[in-house]
Amino acid sequence: MRYLKEVVLTVDGFEAIRLKDLECLEQEECARKMNISQPTFHRLISSARKIIADAIVNGKAIKIEGGSYNIANLIGCCKKQR
Repeated sequence: MRYLKEVVLTVDGFEAIRLKDLECLEQEECARKMNISQPTFHRLISSARKIIADAIVNGKAIKIEGGSYNIANLIGCCKKQR
């Protein structure tokens, strides 16, 4: 993989793809979860999809980094399964 050309997908672009395309949420719900406006979400998802399409069509590696984001506090949210 180190010899492939790379495209960069920001963490917020990655999250937009996850919410919309994997979780199948409506754009308004995705925007609310990301604490951004719906028009901003639309621009973000459009850009992320173009980056991913470029990687798929042109055989490029996808590097996920950067962007503006906050990590949610997940302490206590998960129960240990036995």
